[in-house]
Amino acid sequence: MTAFEKVDRFLRNLYETAFYLAVMAVKENFRNYVGRAGTVGRPHATMAILGNGPSLGHELPRLLADGAFGERDCMAVNFFALDERFEQVRPAYYVLSDPMFFRDSALRDRVAELYRTLNRRVAWPMHLYVQYYNPEHFDYRAVLPNPQIRIIPFHTQLYRGFPALSFRLFRRGLGSANFGTVVQVCEYIALLLGYRTVELYGVDHTLLDGLTVDDRNRLCRIDSHYYDAAPAAPKPIFQKVPPRPYTMSVYLAEVAELFRGHEILRDYATWLGARIINRTRGSLIDAYERDPLDA
Repeated sequence: MTAFEKVDRFLRNLYETAFYLAVMAVKENFRNYVGRAGTVGRPHATMAILGNGPSLGHELPRLLADGAFGERDCMAVNFFALDERFEQVRPAYYVLSDPMFFRDSALRDRVAELYRTLNRRVAWPMHLYVQYYNPEHFDYRAVLPNPQIRIIPFHTQLYRGFPALSFRLFRRGLGSANFGTVVQVCEYIALLLGYRTVELYGVDHTLLDGLTVDDRNRLCRIDSHYYDAAPAAPKPIFQKVPPRPYTMSVYLAEVAELFRGHEILRDYATWLGARIINRTRGSLIDAYERDPLDA
């Protein structure tokens, strides 16, 4: 690397660090809400994170039959509370990171059903993690008055400055791991809570499956979940902010960034002396050690 390139990199990192600090000061703050809240009771050694990929449909019955949730703490995401097995799993941790959970969207009725279900079914202590950044001032406590549910914000502003600072920010609940999926937020929270073994289930990440372009030049893909009643068909996909159709180049760039985020989380876990184990058979994530459940 030439002297000019070193200076250029230093100046870019300096700018990104200053930009991050300014945005955090204006939009969020520097409090470690997750760390301050701590764990729900005395933690087990292992955290099991349940994604919502199709593979969870095969993995969840196996985990329940093996009594896995008596030996692990569990973190669930999104619409898992609508599953009939929710009260068997009794996740102590739950993460909602998609803006649809605090903004109006086409899924508003399902989101409302989720909040009603959480309110009605949670009869054990639960930590519910939501985005700190909430410009609409959505009142989570108004829709979730259940006293068993503790609502804890997490920061979402990505840090892209000096690499040597990133893991130190992570350890203080800052810097974010909001690289594109709720599972990555879960990993970040689990590591921040002090878990040294984190297992991933239902994290297929088959984001290139069924990728097509229709006759109107719209990028489409199959978006499958374990709770889908029938095989999904390809549908147009849109960027959320601002809402507009994806192009192939933009979508592939975002997917690459998402997988790079897994590599950053892997390195962060190693820095902490922790392990992230991908137990999802057929997952496209190649960053973590793999130990899939038996077929």
